[in-house]
Amino acid sequence: MSSVTRPIALGAALASAALLAGCGGSEDAAGTGRSAVAAFYPLAWVTDRVAGDDWEVTNLTQPGQEPHDLELTIAQTAALEEADLVVLTHGFQPAVDAGAETAEARVLDAADVVELLPADASEHEGQTEEEHDHGGSDPHFWLDPLLVADFADAVATELGDVDPDAAQAYADNAAELRTELEALDQEYTDGLATCERDTTVVSHQAFAYLERYGPQFEPIAGLSPDSEATAADLARLQELITQDGVTTVFSERLVSPKMAETLADDLGVETAVLDPIEGLSDDTADEDYLSLMRENLTALQQANGCS
Repeated sequence: MSSVTRPIALGAALASAALLAGCGGSEDAAGTGRSAVAAFYPLAWVTDRVAGDDWEVTNLTQPGQEPHDLELTIAQTAALEEADLVVLTHGFQPAVDAGAETAEARVLDAADVVELLPADASEHEGQTEEEHDHGGSDPHFWLDPLLVADFADAVATELGDVDPDAAQAYADNAAELRTELEALDQEYTDGLATCERDTTVVSHQAFAYLERYGPQFEPIAGLSPDSEATAADLARLQELITQDGVTTVFSERLVSPKMAETLADDLGVETAVLDPIEGLSDDTADEDYLSLMRENLTALQQANGCS
């Protein structure tokens, strides 16, 4: 799918603010005058890998912060105003969407360049698409390495439009990243090919993009991690866990594990972490997308008895 850039109207001028520390960028990057702002970690990681050392890439969502809860500071709003490129997923973080609308930067919306899965609200009858705040699509595309590679190509195109002299370098960086992501895809394909079970109970409906590798995810809550399961949801999951021999209920790092732990304790099964990689935590601040995806693969193999 070709890249789509949406022009953004110029908003009111803000006081000058230093671009916030974010994901990547060399100490000399600011001297090039090129800066990109990414809404949350996976987008920032890809942008940084494709842009290279000559760009300063800022991640608006700091480690330990739940990205849905982000509210922009004055300095972050100024960073949006000053950026050459803003990278976001429309509908995932309303505060970033609103901030981008008052900026003059080029905007790359991941939803315009990646084929998103439809949101499936049918499994949670009490939750509407509006409550999910994601419209009719599931935004968690970054859990599919091949879609991340497609997104990286789109980022390279946008960066090349801003800086034509380095367009080939950005394309080369995206190609190198694609090689790594295709290797990760193969690891998932091989690692989940033979498993004792595929039913996988998770905190919220964020893992549908991994289902093409075999696991079938049963979420406690819907697309928004703040949504709550009903009594009927929990009763259905209890029956499913018992019926399918599920050994593990997965929680996440950036949201409370209480519901997952309670469900697991009631049935005497284990808990573990499956990271939707919406952002880094204090515990994972030194890791990256690739290492977190491999940790997820190991967790799935252990929980589902994969050989």
